[in-house]
Amino acid sequence: MADKKIIAVVGATGAQGGGLAHAILNDKNSAFSVRALTRKTDSEKAKELKKLGAEVVKADLDDLDSLKKAFAGCYGAFCVTNFWEHFSPEKEFKQASNMAKAAKDAGLKHVVWSTFEDTRKWVPLESNQMPTLQGKYKVPHFDAKGEADNVFRELKVPTTFLYTSFYWDNMIFFGMNPKKGPDGVLAITFPMDDKKLPGMFSGDIGKCAYGIFKEGTTLVGKTVGIAGEHLTGTEMAATMTRVLGKEIRYNAVTPDTYRAFGFPGADDLGSMFQFKRDFQKDYLGVRDLKFSRKMNPELLTFEQWLTENKSRIPLG
Repeated sequence: MADKKIIAVVGATGAQGGGLAHAILNDKNSAFSVRALTRKTDSEKAKELKKLGAEVVKADLDDLDSLKKAFAGCYGAFCVTNFWEHFSPEKEFKQASNMAKAAKDAGLKHVVWSTFEDTRKWVPLESNQMPTLQGKYKVPHFDAKGEADNVFRELKVPTTFLYTSFYWDNMIFFGMNPKKGPDGVLAITFPMDDKKLPGMFSGDIGKCAYGIFKEGTTLVGKTVGIAGEHLTGTEMAATMTRVLGKEIRYNAVTPDTYRAFGFPGADDLGSMFQFKRDFQKDYLGVRDLKFSRKMNPELLTFEQWLTENKSRIPLG
């Protein structure tokens, strides 16, 4: 352990950080060790990580001093935020800034920052292509992360900017599972028309991040994107029909319709899907499937993920 490089893993009990922590801990020949950062060191997931050999440390993204202590002595850090916990882009920007400042303070050699595009570079606030939300965003949970990239750059933190993709797990945990239409037939609903939606198993994000750390500093300063597959809604529905053994259709709605669905964050997500649809070339282009598989040779396809998780997806 003593000669291993320590990676501070933010959100180690969550989807992305948990994927990275387990990838390192499951690799007995790893050059890295895990310092698992969590607010709840007594949670079951934290206890499990400790049992597997992680150092579990209490830290809070809203508390800069706690992050400085948690990053001290580490080689690198995986940084991630969870917009859906609070729905505040300002809070997310502050948390990302705190991580950048703590990384600078600790003199980290490599940070992987899980981020997204700032969509306002494509759709200015004055544009009516999509509505402006919360006063100064087009896609709040994208834009604040993208804006925070500048903090890492300004502080000269050696960072790999990692663009992730739609979680297929959203069909289990986030209410995007197939639902019955008026005719009783199950359907998945996205405002993507016939465009492709890059998606992946959330746990594969951490495995890809592990590949990035193993690449060393050659990826510092680079923006890279990952996905398991690029699939249209029709292709996803066909695969689900085959694997789940029930007819699943793709229900293509307009972004305006999706934004009006009324659940918390529907407006944000409707605009997110619209951004992916309207700027397909840029969005797909950076989420390179060959690169993703190089970083994580165990990368799951949608069909593989479905086969492993079909009993967990609510139908109806």
